[in-house]
Amino acid sequence: MLSLGAAVRTRRIKTVFIRLAGLGVLAIVLGFGLFLWLLPNEEVSLDRNADGIVVLTGGTSRVTDGLELLAAGRGKRLLITGVNPGTTTGDIARQVSDYGRLLSCCVDLDYSALNTLGNAVEARRWAVDRGFHSLIIVTSAYHMPRALAEIAHQLPDVTLVPFPVVSDRLRIEPWWSNGATTRLVLSEYFKFLFAQVRMRFDSVAVETEKNYRLSAIEAFRMC
Repeated sequence: MLSLGAAVRTRRIKTVFIRLAGLGVLAIVLGFGLFLWLLPNEEVSLDRNADGIVVLTGGTSRVTDGLELLAAGRGKRLLITGVNPGTTTGDIARQVSDYGRLLSCCVDLDYSALNTLGNAVEARRWAVDRGFHSLIIVTSAYHMPRALAEIAHQLPDVTLVPFPVVSDRLRIEPWWSNGATTRLVLSEYFKFLFAQVRMRFDSVAVETEKNYRLSAIEAFRMC
């Protein structure tokens, strides 16, 4: 049988645990509200150009939007990351015939990325290799917060310009009115939270900064 002192300590521990759990739930709920508030419900009109354009595959209109931005001179070159193996620029050109010339000269395909982290890593390699200091990021509206966070972590010194692709479903109906959309938004929010936690223990930003410095030193030596 517990003594009076032990019972009091146990009760205090339980009270603290319940309060901490409640604060955690409140933080998640408030964070979800902020996440929803940040989600755009209509496509933006860019007011600036960038060195490059990065399209994260996964939606039908993302590639078309990226090519339209490239054709409009919003960027010098386009990276499509997360492309299915075997897909070529010729395959894409057959679907968007108006951009055949751009696909043959100014578009790079990445086949290695399997998720958003992989997209960010490949975007870093691509941008560093070409000396790009600003990127337009094209992906779905619900995916944009996580994509920006991952790419910003990989490229802390590069300016990122979001160009969200808003689906007709998100534009026409509230996210809570459709079960599939609700699951999609909730899933993306928790993935975003997980990415934020993981990046706090990831030293890639430091390594990227070192690589930039080494590249600058090598370029100086070659002059």
